[in-house]
Amino acid sequence: MRILVTGATGVVGTEVVSCLLAAGRPPDLTLTRVARRPADSSIVCWDIGGRPPPPELAGHWDVIVHAAASTRWTLSREEAVTANIRPLRAVLALADRSTHLVHISTAYVAGARDLEDPRGVPFDGYRNGYEWSKALGESIVRDTHRGPLTLVRPPLVVGRRHSGEISRFSGPYTLLQALVSGLAAVVVGDPDGYAEISPVNDVAAAVTAAVLATPPATPRTEVIAGGRASLRLATLLDITCRTINECRAEAGAAPIAQPPIVSGDSWDRFFLPLAEQYLSPFQSQAVKLLAMFQSYTSMDTPFEPTWPVDAPGEVMAASVRHWAARKPRLALASPVPWKMIGTTG
Repeated sequence: MRILVTGATGVVGTEVVSCLLAAGRPPDLTLTRVARRPADSSIVCWDIGGRPPPPELAGHWDVIVHAAASTRWTLSREEAVTANIRPLRAVLALADRSTHLVHISTAYVAGARDLEDPRGVPFDGYRNGYEWSKALGESIVRDTHRGPLTLVRPPLVVGRRHSGEISRFSGPYTLLQALVSGLAAVVVGDPDGYAEISPVNDVAAAVTAAVLATPPATPRTEVIAGGRASLRLATLLDITCRTINECRAEAGAAPIAQPPIVSGDSWDRFFLPLAEQYLSPFQSQAVKLLAMFQSYTSMDTPFEPTWPVDAPGEVMAASVRHWAARKPRLALASPVPWKMIGTTG
């Protein structure tokens, strides 16, 4: 059984490889890892979509796990094509009719689309280039790949369930740094809105199960989510701030204040114009990025999971503790409140 994993050094790819190696795989299984910037010679170097595939990738693949992607929310349409669509087409060229393609997408391709929202105009109603490229990617694989197909849709990904470990701090970890730095003067959203998260090892477990199972006769979609058991925004913020302050207390640092939650309407009417007019360019860009969390942590309706995420509160707390242990200078920093340009004191 010959398996290829792209994006093998990324957040999900690293965990998938670890999970596959620990799964008691068949003796005839060979696992090939691919990354654009490999950590060592055991990983095949390939700038997917930018260069032809290296000779090591020739031949039939029983399973291809496509985990390589840019998850940056600020991607332009052109950047999203370069980062996510061209690499997907290059990977599809390696598959044949009997290759089981396990494609890592995102749960948010099934979320709300607003064609009237100015932010969604370049992206066919999706909130950003990442979501748009993932939705387009799903359409491409359904139309192009003639073999078995599994789509895996995770929500926001955080650290491992019990230890909080993760290979890289990105995405939702932006909120942690903003809280301790003082940039998160407010949190935008609905306190009762759903905030879907998943530990990275749950995502890897779902992928591993798909890889080792009999390939599906028809395309299968695996949705990793808490559903009605997912956290609400107010609870997510409570857990995050409380855990940060527990870590700070253990190190003798003063607690941070928990910022208020403001509605999206209040943000658009008051805080956003304030940021654009008075904050420094760095502060303004930071708070705009934080505002993008609104649509991810204030969902009116949760996802319907096929792979349920249990105890998300414990997962979030473990992730915060691990981040604080790995980033002590950030976690113990003294928050600096917003300061308007041209003001004193």
